[in-house]
Amino acid sequence: MATKKKKRSVSDNQKSAMAEGRAQSRAISPYLEALEAYRPKRGRKRTPESIDRRLQAIDGELEGANQIKRLSLIQERLDLLDERKNLDRKVDLSAYEKAFVANAKPYGERRGISYQAWRQLGVPASVLSQAGISRSAG
Repeated sequence: MATKKKKRSVSDNQKSAMAEGRAQSRAISPYLEALEAYRPKRGRKRTPESIDRRLQAIDGELEGANQIKRLSLIQERLDLLDERKNLDRKVDLSAYEKAFVANAKPYGERRGISYQAWRQLGVPASVLSQAGISRSAG
């Protein structure tokens, strides 16, 4: 007859450590996602004037374009209108940053995350300094 397997149990210390890790992840993740979403794009920055010039050019090109070209131009126009709308929008990361600063060091130490890894992900050096993460970390 087969023996019964002993049911594994998680100690209270393990449960609290797992809960702490989940809380730290929930604090860090929104900041990292916001950094990625609002990271400046490479290349030459567009101005409202350059966007308006291109929109006028698109309107002129639409008149004689075939259907496939019209489709591309219409999509470009929609993209430009969206870009112009969001051009002056400022993003306030302070709430996310505060939670990140409070949780990044213990999270990084527990997970073995180095200063360089944070930096490659786009976290500014000043924020890492506020969190107590130094270049020698990791």
